Amino acid sequence: METHKAKIVREEENTVLSLIIKGNKLDITLTEDKPNDVKIVFNKLLEELKNGIFNFELDDSNEDLYHHISKEYITQLNAELSSVFKELEDYDLLNEK
Repeated sequence: METHKAKIVREEENTVLSLIIKGNKLDITLTEDKPNDVKIVFNKLLEELKNGIFNFELDDSNEDLYHHISKEYITQLNAELSSVFKELEDYDLLNEK
């Protein structure tokens, strides 16, 4: 199982959780409610999941509210990715290697 990094990008106006997969950044804004942007990220994660199981690890040493939110978010995301991968496997929807 591959482990990819997740980083918190704290800016003056927005804070973003960046999921980094093979050099590509998928950003989830933590300071605004943007469900369509989250759907786009999840669709890209699903496409990548068809190539093999992976999870995320938070790379952040700042113990603030965003750190704790992101840590829980990643825990839930990793559980969901594992579950969806098993379903993709059960329905034979994985990409051939």
